[in-house]
Amino acid sequence: MFWELFLSRGKSREEAKHRLTMVLAYERRGLPPNFTENLKEDLVSVFSKYPQFEVKKIEVDIKREKEGIEELWISIPFRQ
Repeated sequence: MFWELFLSRGKSREEAKHRLTMVLAYERRGLPPNFTENLKEDLVSVFSKYPQFEVKKIEVDIKREKEGIEELWISIPFRQ
């Protein structure tokens, strides 16, 4: 019942589902819950030394493919 109330709103429902999936993925992999944020901070620290990169737009995520395969996804865009 609690989860129905918590997950009953459209976008917030999807966001909550995504977060729960991420927490479970971290636990299965033995990763700390803040793994992607820590990795992002490290990448920003390293890539901020190079002016070619747009460090404010660095993205780090764990994505699940259709086949159920999880992969670490990192985007480090170049400046235009």
